[in-house]
Amino acid sequence: MSRFQWCAIALAACLPASCATAPQDAGPSAGYAMADFASVRKFDAHVHANADSPAFLDQARADGFELLSINVDYPAFPPVETQHAIALAQAAADPARFHWAATFRMTGFGAPGWSQATGDALAADVARGARAVKIWKNVGMVEKDAQGRPIMLDHPGLAPVAARIQALGVPLIGHQGEPHNCWLPLERMTTDNDREYFGNHPEYHMYLHPEEPGYETHMAVRDRFLDAHPQLPFVGAHMASLEWDVDRLAAFLDRYPQATVDLAARMAQVQHQAVRDHAKVRAFFVAYQDRLLYGTDLTQDPDTDPAAFRRSAHATWRSDWMFLATGETQRIDTIRADVRGLALPREVIDKVYYANAVRVFAPRRR
Repeated sequence: MSRFQWCAIALAACLPASCATAPQDAGPSAGYAMADFASVRKFDAHVHANADSPAFLDQARADGFELLSINVDYPAFPPVETQHAIALAQAAADPARFHWAATFRMTGFGAPGWSQATGDALAADVARGARAVKIWKNVGMVEKDAQGRPIMLDHPGLAPVAARIQALGVPLIGHQGEPHNCWLPLERMTTDNDREYFGNHPEYHMYLHPEEPGYETHMAVRDRFLDAHPQLPFVGAHMASLEWDVDRLAAFLDRYPQATVDLAARMAQVQHQAVRDHAKVRAFFVAYQDRLLYGTDLTQDPDTDPAAFRRSAHATWRSDWMFLATGETQRIDTIRADVRGLALPREVIDKVYYANAVRVFAPRRR
C-alpha cells in the first residue's frame, strides 16, 4: 500500500479538520486560522515580477512572503533581458525576500556552439544569484526543428544543457504541456479560468490543433527526460500538468524522487477535486507534504496599476490560505462552487508554504 493510499484510508475515518494526518502520527494536530495568515513565514515559489515597481515586494512584506520570480521566454512578457534586469534590481533591493530563476532562449538551437553558449550564460546567471532555471512550454508546443517537427524536452540537443544545469547545482523548473483542460472543448473544461485563457489564446488550445502532440505524449516525453536525468532536481511547474488528478500526480512523485511540484495557477483544479472528494485531496497533501511548493503565478506587468496589483495579490494569497490552512468555506467563482478548506496541520502548512521552497531553492554553495 502506498503512502498516499494509507493516508486516504486513515483520513476517511476522521473528522476533516481535526483528524490524524501524518502516517507516523495518528493523533490530532492543530491547524492555523485566518488570523495567523500575515504572521506565518511563507514563500510564493512561482511569480513573475515584470515591472520596475516596488509593489510586489511591498505586498510580500505586508503578507509575510518571500518570492521566486521566474524569467520566461514568453512573447506576452517583456523581453528576457528586461525580466533579468528587473530581477537583479528587486533582488538587490531585498535579497532576503526576493529570489529569481533564470531562463534561456531557443534561438539558434541546433547550431554549433548553442549548447555551450547557453550553458555559459546560465552559469553566469547562477553566479549572479539565480536559484533555478526555467524551461517553458515553447519546448514541445511552439519550437520546431528544420523539418517542422516539434522540439520536445527529450530532444538530444537539450541534454547538454540539462547536464550543465545539474552541474550548476540548481533545479530545473519545467513547464511541459498544459492543463488537461487544454485538450478539451471549452464547454467541457472544469474551470472558468482555463476557459478564459484558452478562449483568448487559441494558439495554445490544443483541442483546436489535433495535428500537434497530445497530452499523454507531453507527459511521456517529460517522464523520459527525467528517466534520462535522474540526478537533476526538477520542479514540475503548475503541478507538472497533472493538476486534474491527484492520483496521477501521486504516481508521478512516487516514480521521481528528485521531483517536486508547485501549485501555481492550478488551485482551482485542486478545489474542483476537493468538492468531489475532500478526504482524498487532503490525504494527498499530507502524504506529499515534502514535495509540494506553494505558488500562484501572480504576474505584475509593466502596465498594471500598482495599487490594483497589491489588492489582487493580497486577495489571492488570503483565499489560498483559507483553502489550505483552514476549514472555512468560501465561494470559488472559477469553479462556481462553495469550497471547504482542507485545514491542513501546521507542520504540513509550514512545509508547503515555506520549508520546501527554502530547501529546493537553497543558494548554491560556492
